[in-house]
Amino acid sequence: MTEDIRMTDSEHDAEAEREVSWRAKSVGLAALDIDDAELMHSWRSDPTVAHHMGLWPRSLTAVRERIERDIEDDDRDDFLILLPDGTPVGHVALTCQNIVNGTAEVELMLAAPHRGHRHGTAALDAVVDLAFGELPMYRLTAETHTDNFPALAALATSGFTQEGISRAACLHRGRRLDLAVFSLLRPEWEKLNRPRAWDA
Repeated sequence: MTEDIRMTDSEHDAEAEREVSWRAKSVGLAALDIDDAELMHSWRSDPTVAHHMGLWPRSLTAVRERIERDIEDDDRDDFLILLPDGTPVGHVALTCQNIVNGTAEVELMLAAPHRGHRHGTAALDAVVDLAFGELPMYRLTAETHTDNFPALAALATSGFTQEGISRAACLHRGRRLDLAVFSLLRPEWEKLNRPRAWDA
């Protein structure tokens, strides 16, 4: 959960006439499309993003192929996060969806110029409302490095509870890093005192 990039031509292309399929108070979510590959590639190539998300930067072709594969995956939903004027500011996803058990994982990535404006929290709230308000999910989980303080704060603000730490769970630049493990249950979401995405 992080980022660091400036507005590129691909970002401007991505914001043209996007259909918002899910809306929150300050952001909209539009289904990720193969035409978003260059934008996603630019975000994922940033070293800060790669570190916090545990990603190794891939070629544009690999990112495009990955998006194509994910679009066909019924167990995940990927969205561009859009500002009211259509500017794309990040990516949020509901992955590993298990309808039988009612579980899914949440992923979030924000472009650097748009961090610190609560867009991440708004996007998290929106995808959480989708999971509990439109889908039969009961438990959502998320993981981030223990030094990713903006992501830790966004998850806590959105109602997630830190369950524990996965010690030395990933390798980055020769160092083993810990992951903070978060979850949010449907009864906890029901008690949250905030407007739902459909009230936006």
